[in-house]
Amino acid sequence: MDRTSIYDELSRVERDVVAGERQLAEQERLVLDLKKEGQSTARAEKELERLRECQRLRDQDRQRLLSLLQP
Repeated sequence: MDRTSIYDELSRVERDVVAGERQLAEQERLVLDLKKEGQSTARAEKELERLRECQRLRDQDRQRLLSLLQP
């Protein structure tokens, strides 16, 4: 993979990371709202864990790409 391709992929991953952070914040807010309302949070918390795992994978991908750019 050439440097230009790496930078292109890194840009895409960075956008995905930002979008993932936004999704995590929204899901965390949903969990808190459900707790305040005294409703079950099981499904929302399960989704939150899924989103956290996806974010962890995106972060790993970002680190992999950054390491490819190191001299």
